[in-house]
This record gives sequence, structure tokens and C-alpha cells, in this order.
Amino acid sequence: MRLLLVSALLVAATAPALADPDVAKGEASFKKCMACHAIGPDAKAKVGPPLNGIVGAKWAHFEGYAYSNDIKDGAAAGKVWDEATLDNYLTNPKVLAPKGKMAFAGIKTEDERKDLIAFLAQFKADGSKK
Repeated sequence: MRLLLVSALLVAATAPALADPDVAKGEASFKKCMACHAIGPDAKAKVGPPLNGIVGAKWAHFEGYAYSNDIKDGAAAGKVWDEATLDNYLTNPKVLAPKGKMAFAGIKTEDERKDLIAFLAQFKADGSKK
């Protein structure tokens, strides 16, 4: 029993920890999003809404954008784009919004999603950086 416990502790101690998010890598990942989304001081709606202030924002928060019913229903239910929800959505958008407009297969690696969310998180609603 003692050997099993020592082995388990050794494995836990040597397991690689998730790296801290890398904003520069997140900015590079955002290039996958740029065809449909903008971010920054001059961001405007494209195929998708601008993503200024998205981290922590209520669903369907950008005025004037025609969101899908899935996203509008989430807004009515009080949902927020926190980091966990964004991570889930970026993994596969159709899980949270099966009839949503976002035609994107998702980002499969956890580190890339964390980097992208860190990049998005630095922008306030007005597009300036925090």
C-alpha cells in the first residue's frame, strides 16, 4: 500500500502542469477568427459580432448584431461568457449553440484555447486594452 501511495505521489509531482496562457500565442490563434470577428478600438461587426469585452460579458451583448436564437435564449437565461463557457464554446461551438450561426469546427487543444481566451481578455468593451 505504501509503495502505491509513493508511486501515485511521484506521478503527480512529475506530471506536466498546464502552462500559463501565452497572450502572443493567443493573438496568433485569433487569426483563425478574423474572417468573421474583429477586436480592438475600431472593431465592427462582420459575419460575427466584435469580440471586445467578451470575457465576462453577457451573451448577445453587442447591440445591433442579429444573434441566433440559441445565443438570444442564453442571454435571456442570464448566461455570461466566462472563461469556462468560452473554453467550452471554442472547443465545439455547436455544443452550446446547436443552431447557432458560428460555422467553426473549434479549437481542439486546451492550451491554444487558454491562450486565445487570454488574448481576448485583455480587451475592454470599448476595444482598449486593460
